[in-house]
Amino acid sequence: MSRRLLAIAAAAALTFTFAACDVGGDGPVTEPPQQVGTSDGGGAAPSDGGGAAPSDGGDDDQTVAASDIPAPDPADYAGMDEHTADGATQAFRYYIAVSMWAHQTGETELLGSLQSDDCESCDEFNKDVPMLVEHDEYWSPFTITDNGSKIHESVNFDHEIGYYFTTSPHSRPVETFDDRFDVDEIQYIAVGGMTWESDRWVTEGVDAKWGEDAFS
Repeated sequence: MSRRLLAIAAAAALTFTFAACDVGGDGPVTEPPQQVGTSDGGGAAPSDGGGAAPSDGGDDDQTVAASDIPAPDPADYAGMDEHTADGATQAFRYYIAVSMWAHQTGETELLGSLQSDDCESCDEFNKDVPMLVEHDEYWSPFTITDNGSKIHESVNFDHEIGYYFTTSPHSRPVETFDDRFDVDEIQYIAVGGMTWESDRWVTEGVDAKWGEDAFS
């Protein structure tokens, strides 16, 4: 059974914190954020305001085969193998990058190796991937922009990591997999429960919110 994250309590607090000051700062909160989509499984769901216009499928990015999209490079997440709070942050950033890559490729072996076997919220966060694989239809290539992170104390994990990131515009298959739609840039607030096991960080819980103006 998955241990419950304290933090999309933390995610709401993150929105307040990041909206009220520079990313990662500790400035005062003045106003609540605008409502954003909430993950009951995660980043796999499209944003309500995500520019969901039907795609004609003719975009250049559709010509890139899923197998040609490289996996995230661990070297880009320096320190993720260190038993420190910063190491946990880098490890969760890497987990998110691998999750987004899985939505573009259907590759899940690497993703599974980064999370605990009983992480139900991890499976929920990535619940669309098996359907994408079944239909051989994936999210088109996109990039991830880091917008900041915050380390939270936790009673259930070694650390809970709040992570802000943005995905660039791309397309996704509709629920019935008989068409595609375009999504605009989406802002995500994700929280990961991280535990140090066997000399590495393991993701043991995930929760997320997202929207076009999630950081506002």
